[in-house]
Amino acid sequence: MKAVILIGGEATRLRPLTCNMSKAMVPVLNVPFLEHVIHHLGRHQIKDIILAQGHLAQPIEGYLGDGSQFGVRLYYSIEDTPLGTAGAVKNAERYLDETFLVLNGDIFTDLDITAMIDFHREREAKATIAVTPVDDPTAYGLIETDAQGRITRFLEKPSWDEVTTNMINAGAYVLEPEVLAQIPPQMEVSIERETFQQFLAQGEPMYAYSSSAYWLDMGTPEKYLQLHRDLLSGKCRQYALAPGEEVLVGEQCDIHPTAQIKGPAVIGANCSIGCQVKLTGPVVIGTGCTILEGSVIEGSIIWRNARLGARVYLKNSILADNCCLNSGSVGEEAVLGDNVTVVSGCKLELGSRIQPGTTVQAKT
Repeated sequence: MKAVILIGGEATRLRPLTCNMSKAMVPVLNVPFLEHVIHHLGRHQIKDIILAQGHLAQPIEGYLGDGSQFGVRLYYSIEDTPLGTAGAVKNAERYLDETFLVLNGDIFTDLDITAMIDFHREREAKATIAVTPVDDPTAYGLIETDAQGRITRFLEKPSWDEVTTNMINAGAYVLEPEVLAQIPPQMEVSIERETFQQFLAQGEPMYAYSSSAYWLDMGTPEKYLQLHRDLLSGKCRQYALAPGEEVLVGEQCDIHPTAQIKGPAVIGANCSIGCQVKLTGPVVIGTGCTILEGSVIEGSIIWRNARLGARVYLKNSILADNCCLNSGSVGEEAVLGDNVTVVSGCKLELGSRIQPGTTVQAKT
């Protein structure tokens, strides 16, 4: 079995975090998001993985290489222009000569891929779509089925009076190669809105595989924070801390004995945490960060090589690489792109979104 991971989008909803970084490389518990997906596929014995990409492709290949360090074989399918979800799969057609899996590259899930493949084969389906329940289905694509699980209708982003089910497209598909014949080459085509609708109209056997496994669309900064809270609280099997372990500290860290760390917390290698610093989890600190005396960090994610001066206060916020918050600065529910500098004593407005490279000298 081969898998195609769709990572070609520009991730505009995650900006400013993704202005200079592909969503696939956004760190989750200090490991690129895509690496988690690859490990999950490997656990289900899927070793041949095609990365369908376009935006900021080179850093991904530079980091992952041929995949051998992760126990898989990676292939790269590059789009010169955006081709949509179906077009991206079509662009990888040269690798796909048997039943294959497709994953949207912004979904973090514990989906039982092996069971889904078995389900697909038992029903002799041409396409099987994973579906999952959500509280608010109006933001997604609904999938209606008959009693046997055969798909009878798709409904994209319905209003509440149109909602007939809370089962939505979970962004994972098992497909037969014949599906590729339905997709025109080098054209922007949506597999959700066009290809699947066409298959349904033709009466092809399409089924929904229902799963209540952990599932989250990591598409916004708010969801990104939620993902970390979920992982650190054990809601997902892909969990960084051992049972009973509250704080994970990387190598070569210098943590002052008066620092107070209340987990769950993950601290990367080569970090320096000064006296009277307070970290209240869920907190993730990337490699090479420095946090000076008296600073308070609550419920926040900090990427690599950040520097926080004395008495900085940060709550429910995200800092990308190489940010510098000088002494006495304050941020709450803030999202800072890479290489942002906040001058001493500056209080960011609640919910600030700061573009990469900005120097913030007054309220933003």
